[in-house]
Amino acid sequence: MKVAIFHDYFGAIGGGEKVVLAMAKILDADIITTDTDAAAKIDDSARIISLGETIKYPPFKQISAMVKFYRCDFSRDYDFFIFTGNWSHYAAHRHHPNLWYCYTPVRAFYDLYHTFLSRQNFLTRQAFRIWVFFNKYLDQRSVDKIDNIVAISKNTRGRILKYHGRESDIIYPPVDVSRYKFKEYGDFWLSVNRLYPEKRIELQIEAFRLMPGEKLVIVGGYAEGDHASVYADKIGENLPDNVEIIGEVSGDELIDLYSRCRGFICTAIDEDYGLTPVEAMAAGKPVVAVDEGGFKETVVDGETGLLVQPDVESIANAVRRISVSPGEFHERCVARANLFSLEKFEEELKSLVAKAEKR
Repeated sequence: MKVAIFHDYFGAIGGGEKVVLAMAKILDADIITTDTDAAAKIDDSARIISLGETIKYPPFKQISAMVKFYRCDFSRDYDFFIFTGNWSHYAAHRHHPNLWYCYTPVRAFYDLYHTFLSRQNFLTRQAFRIWVFFNKYLDQRSVDKIDNIVAISKNTRGRILKYHGRESDIIYPPVDVSRYKFKEYGDFWLSVNRLYPEKRIELQIEAFRLMPGEKLVIVGGYAEGDHASVYADKIGENLPDNVEIIGEVSGDELIDLYSRCRGFICTAIDEDYGLTPVEAMAAGKPVVAVDEGGFKETVVDGETGLLVQPDVESIANAVRRISVSPGEFHERCVARANLFSLEKFEEELKSLVAKAEKR
């Protein structure tokens, strides 16, 4: 069976991009996308077909991606189609049988609509309302063309049911746990995120401002045209001496950072799933995460780290508590990460694709 995976764009390195590349390897699939900037940084062996670059200015970036996917036609070239991300499923009307491996329904249209709206000035707020009104309708119509939906977590499954009225299976994204090693509990905490406002990185920065004896290293970038540059510039201003933002790094460099950090921290708003805490646990590192969303499905409070309220004091107190003896979490972290292994994902994905193909 010849499989194609449609993915929005490779504009930055994130969990979604890692999952797509893992799926492509497992299914020996081609990847059809738009921007390819970051793909080679993760895996230069992937077979990637570009529909052309998007316009690097929001919301034209998203609109141009939608149009490219809607117009493309690979229906005679493949036997099965998988869609990932928020915009690639606009190709679903021509490509069957298919399934959507859904990270989340478009958060700007649904659960984070008012959060995104509040960031706008008066004029852009009106334009945002109009854009969402029309594109929410198109999004719903496109999802109707999806044959099967698979969610990445219980949290995402709940959103799919709430906003699209569709049931979905769950397959948790994979981590190749064999790649992650423990070297030491070093002198720094690690944070890995796209530099987007919904990641609430400012909470991490302010928590470490209260702890001059602790150090935080923040890894991550953003895709051009994703409303992120202003936020990234803002959080980079007036950093305390013990916080460093180092941008994007290679896969090997990231694995090394996981191996040497003291612990891991994540603060995203109602995260869809959150791949990075599992990567940290695979390296035996405890996690401080906000008690929201997908983090509650991966981090076991008191056993593999601490789940806390999304405020500066709670985060700082958790970091202080774990820093005293991070090694006590080691065995439970590694065991927990093994539940999200690449082998388990491969077995579940192949089974689901075979079942979906027969429907």
